[in-house]
Amino acid sequence: MALTYTDYYEVLGVPRDADQDAIRRAYRKLARKYHPDVNSDSDAEDRFKQLGEAYEVLSDPEKRERYDRLGANWRQQEQAAPDVSFEDFFDRQDFGANDTRFEFSDDLFERLFGSRFGGGAGGWTSGPARGLDREAALELSLEDALEGGRRRLTLDHREINVNFPAGVRDGQLIRLAGQGGPGREGGPPGDLYLRIALRVHPKFRRRGENDLDVDLPVAPWQAALGATVPVQTLDGTTQLRVPAGSSSGRRLRLRGRGLPKSGSGRGDLHAVVKITVPKELSDRERELYEELAEISAQETAA
Repeated sequence: MALTYTDYYEVLGVPRDADQDAIRRAYRKLARKYHPDVNSDSDAEDRFKQLGEAYEVLSDPEKRERYDRLGANWRQQEQAAPDVSFEDFFDRQDFGANDTRFEFSDDLFERLFGSRFGGGAGGWTSGPARGLDREAALELSLEDALEGGRRRLTLDHREINVNFPAGVRDGQLIRLAGQGGPGREGGPPGDLYLRIALRVHPKFRRRGENDLDVDLPVAPWQAALGATVPVQTLDGTTQLRVPAGSSSGRRLRLRGRGLPKSGSGRGDLHAVVKITVPKELSDRERELYEELAEISAQETAA
């Protein structure tokens, strides 16, 4: 499929003066919506690829400047490089290890304006040329980020072993030298950059850069009288003291049980009290609740 001019700002739904945070948020939101694994629409995969193309350009200040500067000349630059197709620079691949997903994209602008494009009258240079760098989104769980680990990936029919350290952060880049696109005419290969993307966790919610929230189910009598209850952390289950008179929404902090900080140490885990009422009551439990309600009404009236 030949390249056509695309308004990348329109693709991501952001204004032309959008900052990098706005571009990143827009891409993540739309990528989740149109990912082929969760969206069965016939055009979902094409839209997903288009989002990746737009983000690749607008998230890089240098590439974004080129794109903004070329404007209407974008189509002319396509014609100057007719052998470059969409499939050449974007190829999505799935890997089974722990549902790790990679979205690979070659550097389109390196093909259009890089080492192969001469400074003369639009001609191509010849001779050895370094291969293209590639970037991939490496999705990890919060537990993976905390503990570190190893993945075996398959790229271009090659197996690559990747070690990622404990404490990797969302958005962090890991460089694998020489694992990118192959060189041309004997040139060296490019590099592969893995950008860490932390997956949404079914139990923990990220709070800022390093802190986490987790719901803490508490029975009404435990909240009223105080109790020691189990709470799940990234390291396993521990015991936490719930003070008497705790209401739903109260936050109880466990220091140093969040995500790793840059440098050393960890953020905090906040257990959020959620008072849960039994769905079914025994006759005795109902009797006690009714007695409690009567006593509370009398004290309120007094």
